[in-house]
Formats: sequence, structure tokens, C-alpha cells
Amino acid sequence: MIFDSHMHTRFSADSEMLATDALARAKNLNLGIIFTEHFDHGVKNDDGEFVFNPAEYMTEYKNLRGENVRLGVEVGLRKSARAANENFIKRADFDFVIGSIHLVDDVDIYYPDFYIGKDKATAYKKYFAQMAEEISAADFDALGHIDYICRIAPYDNPEIDYATFKAEIDAVLKIIVERGKVLELNTRRFDKIRAVKELVPVYKKYRELGGRFVTIGSDAHRTAAVGNYFSRALDFVHELDLKPVSFRERKLLP
Repeated sequence: MIFDSHMHTRFSADSEMLATDALARAKNLNLGIIFTEHFDHGVKNDDGEFVFNPAEYMTEYKNLRGENVRLGVEVGLRKSARAANENFIKRADFDFVIGSIHLVDDVDIYYPDFYIGKDKATAYKKYFAQMAEEISAADFDALGHIDYICRIAPYDNPEIDYATFKAEIDAVLKIIVERGKVLELNTRRFDKIRAVKELVPVYKKYRELGGRFVTIGSDAHRTAAVGNYFSRALDFVHELDLKPVSFRERKLLP
């Protein structure tokens, strides 16, 4: 079974999705799911802080957990949060841990302030450099949405542009492969032809370096987004000779 391995329910500060609604949607699509609630130490939005009580999470969802439903977390990776992240992960028996870069220099890259005074090269090189630094040290299973910065970056062409940032991206991919971690294929932007096209050389290089596996995740925050663009994503990974996988008890499953 294919799993949607990245989604957020009401335990995440930026989502109101109910687990039961996500499950119903996934069942209709014949997908397994992994809930991956946000833990971003010290980060807030208008709805609250990106933290949750892991004991409450596990207790509330324990009856949902099973062969096709697993419980995970998406951890925001940054140097100032390393100790907090490590302690949080130990507080529950998560099936899966996504490590993601949401902040650079402790500034949230979702908001325009990060980009003030920075051209694309400066912003993106910082992003990839800190990604490489953090995945070298962090406890995680899969690197989340390598193209996250493209969602909000204010440049005329916000896409990754592998040819321009080859050295920085290759450094990230080498660490993933050397540490035996997995690269996520996030389908949040798969409605954009150019976005998908720009990801091809990144995942092709990952395969050339020895990467074999990917998790696929919709990054859904609402029910209708669960499983979005999975047909396109499966075509993508098969064309690049990659294998979609899931995790249970933090072990990779084909």
C-alpha cells in the first residue's frame, strides 16, 4: 500500500483537520496515512505555538493506529532547537520523524522579512547550507519538502534551479545518502508544471548518489488535500527508478 506520509490535523497550530476525516479520505483513495504533527520549538503563528503534547496525541489517536495508520511528527530543524527536538522525539514512540527546514538564521522563511535585502542566490544558499548542517546532526527519518522555500520566496522564478545551486543541493543529498536517511517527495506544489520539472534533476542526482527510497507526502492541512497529486508523484518516482516507502516504529518498510 502507498502511504501519504505527511499531513497535519488539529494537533498542529496551522490545521483544523480532523483525523477521522483524513482517514475517510485516505480510505476512498486506498492510501495508508501517517499523521505528522508540527513540532517547531519556539515558533508561533496567529493560531498559537507549533508544539503539541505527545502523550495527549498518542492517547487520542491510539485506537486509530494500526497497519495502515501511523503516528509521526514533523520537526523543525535548526541549531537553536537541537536539544529541544531531541528531547521531544524521546517523549513518544513515534513511527516516523520528518526533519524540515522552516527557519534560516532563526527567521521564519514563510514570511517576507527573511528575504529583505537578499537576492535569490543569497537566500537559497543560506537555506541549503543550514539544511546540510542540520541534517548532519539531527535525529530524523526523512528530509521534508526540500523545495519548501519556493512556496513563498518573492523572486520572479522561485524554483530551486538545480544548475545554479548544484553544489549546495548535492551536499544535502550526499548527507542523506551517507546517513541512510530518506528524501521526501512532497506533492504540495505538484499542480505547478515548472515546480515538478525543476525537481527532476534533484531526485535524479539523489538516485545517482545511491538514494533508492522516497516517502511521498501531501502535506495536507485540510481533508481535500490528502493524497493530492499522488498519481503524478508515483509516475515521477518510477521514471527515476526510486521506490516509495513508509515507516513504522521508525523502521523503513517497502
